[in-house]
Amino acid sequence: MSATPRQQGYYFPAEFAPHIATWLSWPHKEASWPGKIDSIYPAYSAFVKELTRGELVRINVADAALEAAATAHLQKAGVPLEKVQFFHHPTNDAWCRDHGPAFLVNTDSSKPKAIVDWGYNAWGDKYPPYDLDDVIPTRIAEHFRLPVFHPGIVMEGGSVEFNGAGTLLTSTACLLNPNRNPHLNQEQIEQYLRDYYGVEQILWVDEGIVGDDTDGHIDDTVRFVNEDTVVTVIETDKRDENYDLLQHNLKQLKAMRLINGKALNIIELPMPDAVIWEDQRLPASYANFYIANKSVIVPTYRCDKDEQALRILQDCFPTREVVGIDSTDIIWGLGSFHCLSQQEPE
Repeated sequence: MSATPRQQGYYFPAEFAPHIATWLSWPHKEASWPGKIDSIYPAYSAFVKELTRGELVRINVADAALEAAATAHLQKAGVPLEKVQFFHHPTNDAWCRDHGPAFLVNTDSSKPKAIVDWGYNAWGDKYPPYDLDDVIPTRIAEHFRLPVFHPGIVMEGGSVEFNGAGTLLTSTACLLNPNRNPHLNQEQIEQYLRDYYGVEQILWVDEGIVGDDTDGHIDDTVRFVNEDTVVTVIETDKRDENYDLLQHNLKQLKAMRLINGKALNIIELPMPDAVIWEDQRLPASYANFYIANKSVIVPTYRCDKDEQALRILQDCFPTREVVGIDSTDIIWGLGSFHCLSQQEPE
């Protein structure tokens, strides 16, 4: 297709817009949770169960054997299996936010949804192989006979955040990292974002959090909760290595203006206490929540700040129930519920 998605009336809806389903890729890669993968399935299954309250859950698995293993975990957790659909799409890893389909909808409701199949290189070629993950969006599009756009550059779903009203938020730490698209400058990357996500405005913060192997994904730091409000994580301990990074982002957010000229409404969310495993600081953040139809699913970390974070987010989402699920084991994989999921809009 020669015309860009934007030229054809396509755009990427906000996560808080209604979904038909959430897509996941069942975790199976031992190296992503070394020595610990078996411990993640209870929390992961609890996540799936919470999702099924309001939408379908569509799960990529390699084959019938992995489907059977996944089904056993879900049955043990009491997941209603009639709300779960499996697709035999082999993956290298579980991070569906980054390798999964970016669904677009059209301003003309008679037109079908479309999928953008961005290039995927496992966060700057850090974790090869990733050939199976790279083709997941096209495999899903082929199954549902949806149009597919191929921009031909690397882009990850966790690196971009949308307000559904023409604004996209991202970070220079990730999108301008030479391990993604070294041949493109900031202006050229912005043009791809406009053309393929159907947005008008790109806002940039600089920093990610310590321990984040994605080079600073926005879904660990700043999230839209409605068209003009963001939550941003803040570290209160000045001795913590995240303190200055997150204060810098906050200063940038305060200077931003939306398309209509309004300043962002900024709500501060605490950072959890540092989560350390095998002497490694993990990228634990309450910002890695997932907005489902009926609930907002928030990673918690067996920490005194868990309840405070849940209360703040409940105030942000008065029409949804905010649900905390323990992510202390899952975060050993260096991501949580938002990183693991990708919404399919109605």
